[in-house]
Amino acid sequence: MSFFKAAVLGLVSATSVSCTNMSTGLTEPLEAYSAKEIYDQGGVELSNANAEDAARYFGEIERLYPYSKWAKRGLIMQAFSFHKAKDYNSSRSAAQRYIDFFPADVDAGYAQYLLALSYYDQIDDVGRDQGLTIKALQALQVVIERYPSSKYVKPAQTKFDLAFDHLSAKEMEIGRYYLQKGHYTAAINRFKTVVEDFRTTRQAPEALHRLVESYLSLGLKAEAQSAVSILKQEYKNTEWYKQSTALLADEVLAKDTLDGNWLSQIYRQTIKGEWL
Repeated sequence: MSFFKAAVLGLVSATSVSCTNMSTGLTEPLEAYSAKEIYDQGGVELSNANAEDAARYFGEIERLYPYSKWAKRGLIMQAFSFHKAKDYNSSRSAAQRYIDFFPADVDAGYAQYLLALSYYDQIDDVGRDQGLTIKALQALQVVIERYPSSKYVKPAQTKFDLAFDHLSAKEMEIGRYYLQKGHYTAAINRFKTVVEDFRTTRQAPEALHRLVESYLSLGLKAEAQSAVSILKQEYKNTEWYKQSTALLADEVLAKDTLDGNWLSQIYRQTIKGEWL
C-alpha cells in the first residue's frame, strides 16, 4: 500500500482513537511529541477541514524528525493539505521536495500529479494568463511519461486534454476579437494556430469557418475555399460547415486539387495522406 493510501486510511483511526487527546490540538511544545503523534494530529486537523493547520503539523515532522518514515509520509500529506487549502505555491513546493528526495518512490507519481494540479486548478478562466495552462500541460505530461504505471496517468491524461482544449479556446477568443475589429491578418494567424497546432480540439471546425470569414473579407477566395474543403471532409455535419458553404455559395471548389496555400497542404496531408 502506498504511503498516501495508508495516510488517508489512517485518518479514520487517528480521528477515532486519538480524538479525546487531540481534538483541541497538541498542548505541549511539538518537541515533546513523537513523529507519529504529530502526524496523527495532522490527520485530525485534515479530517476536521483545517487543511492549513494540518499542513503545518505535517511540515513540523520534516523539521523535527527528518530521517523518520513519518517525515516521508508527512511530506506528501503536507503537499496534499496545502492543495486542499488552495495554497498552490506551497503545495507545489512540498510536492517538488518529495519528488527530489524520493524520485523512485511509489508515491512520486502522486506528488507529480499534485504539482500539476497546483497549476491546473488555477486555469478555469479562459481570460487568465495562459502561462499557467502551459505549465499544467508540461507537469501533466511528466506524470504520463515518467510514471506510466501510476493510477494517476488516466486523470492526468484527461486533464491534459482539457488544458490543451483550453489553450485552443484562448486562441479562438483572441482570433474572434481581431476578426470583430477588422484586423483580419491578426485573426487569421490565431485561427491558423488552432488548425495547425490544436487540430484535435473541439475548436478546430469553428477555426476553419472563421478562416473562411477572414479570407473572404480580404478577397482571398482560394484560401477560403481550401478551408471549406477541409470542413467538408472532416466536419461536414457541423453547423460551421453549413455556415461556410452559405458564405461561398456555388464558389466552393468541387475538386480535391486546391490552390498552393498552407491550407491545401494540410488538406493533402490529413485528408489524402500525401506527406511528401
